[in-house]
Amino acid sequence: MDRVRDAMVSEPKALPAGASAREAGELLTRPEVRAVFVVDGERLAGVVTRKTLVSKVVAEGRDPNVVLLGEIGEEPYYTIGPEVSLDDAFHFLEEHDAERVPVVEDGRLIGVLSRSVLQRRLAEDEDPAEPSGESF
Repeated sequence: MDRVRDAMVSEPKALPAGASAREAGELLTRPEVRAVFVVDGERLAGVVTRKTLVSKVVAEGRDPNVVLLGEIGEEPYYTIGPEVSLDDAFHFLEEHDAERVPVVEDGRLIGVLSRSVLQRRLAEDEDPAEPSGESF
């Protein structure tokens, strides 16, 4: 049975807790980057999104060159383990209406699981439809 480890994106966009909000902003300008994971060593320390930058830096008039990600990173709503089955992971993402979730093993960030990637992976793994037995 396939596991989250088999479908996750390894090496997600991550910056150390000591990186600046500006550095996160630079990554978040890329359309494919929706979140930057904040790590303390290899441990997941938080998540920064565009919304985080606007609410905790721009709206407060703070200098993005000085604000550290460790100060503004938000705890992720959810994480998932690498050994969870893909079917269970899909149901988890659907239940929580999550587009992506960090994959954590022993507190270490090891990847990210995206709902769209997971849907494609599950579709590829489906058995072809069995013949109905009808003849034409």
